[in-house]
Amino acid sequence: MANEDTKNGLDEGIQVVAFKLRDEEYGVSILNVQEIRNLTDITRVPFAADFIKGVINLRGSVLPVIDLKQRLGLEQTPYTESTRIVTVMVDDLQVGMLVDAVTEVFTIKSKPVDPKKAVNGKEIARFLSGIGNMDGRLVIMLNLEEIVGLPKEDK
Repeated sequence: MANEDTKNGLDEGIQVVAFKLRDEEYGVSILNVQEIRNLTDITRVPFAADFIKGVINLRGSVLPVIDLKQRLGLEQTPYTESTRIVTVMVDDLQVGMLVDAVTEVFTIKSKPVDPKKAVNGKEIARFLSGIGNMDGRLVIMLNLEEIVGLPKEDK
């Protein structure tokens, strides 16, 4: 039945904000993205985790900023005119993520591939929620809960 696919959300797909980290394209659900900002001054915080770049002032609120390349174990590259801070909301936590460039917003219509099938390493696989295919273009979908370090609740 055609309506069955619509009920399951397969016709609509998943809307994704895609961005570059080095030469690869990554994505997160548009439902988590609050805004995309130009790079601003980031204040370092002593004794913060290595992947926490620091904090910024966002309309009077202090917002932690994650260096996404460092969090994922990727080699660092210099900041450019295209570098952006993608502000995301995960549960009740709002954080910024440094990315090399935001590429576009699009819809992935097929179900993302399980990352455990694509990568050979448990450590990196926990940061991934899947690999999406958009007209032959592969986008690595990120698991924001793991990236920001939210503890899992026991069920």
